[in-house]
Amino acid sequence: MTLSPSSALLLIDVQQGFDDPRWGERNNPDAERNIAALLAAWRRTRRPVIHVQHMSQKPDSPLRPDRPGNAFKPEAAPQPGEPIFQKTVNSGFIGTALEAHLRARQIGTVVLVGITTDHCVSTTARMAANLGFTTIVVSDGTATFERTGPEGDHYSAEQMHRLALASLHGEFASVRRTNDVLAEAGAIGGG
Repeated sequence: MTLSPSSALLLIDVQQGFDDPRWGERNNPDAERNIAALLAAWRRTRRPVIHVQHMSQKPDSPLRPDRPGNAFKPEAAPQPGEPIFQKTVNSGFIGTALEAHLRARQIGTVVLVGITTDHCVSTTARMAANLGFTTIVVSDGTATFERTGPEGDHYSAEQMHRLALASLHGEFASVRRTNDVLAEAGAIGGG
């Protein structure tokens, strides 16, 4: 597959608040490095880059707009001219103009990276597919945290990550690795 020049890189909630230890064990410590590689390639090949920022309404969340954790991580900091869509729920499409932005620019394919795999990345991917966009989720450009199920069962961050990707792949999105996406964008070796 070759990604068209109009394929957008959608960076979801790559924010400093996810470094807070309150979230627990996290998988994929290389996610930010892979996100940075994709972001550099998208900028170098002049493809659209779109940022989604979570603006938590929860009083104790490190992602609240009045907290330092709301800021983007340095690896994913927006550059002038790159749109930022701010959301208060899991989906990048709810309460934002993201869909209108994509349609106005005739963007038919979105490549998703960010945090967390099983929440905001998954919800945004599902909605993107339901809205008719070709959706790619970058498996090693996403990460999540450990969880406890309703009956007290513990699930590691890696288990949550893999299950979230498995539930998306082939139904809502095509799940690919960073190097595959870079190759499809013609961006390996300096683009």
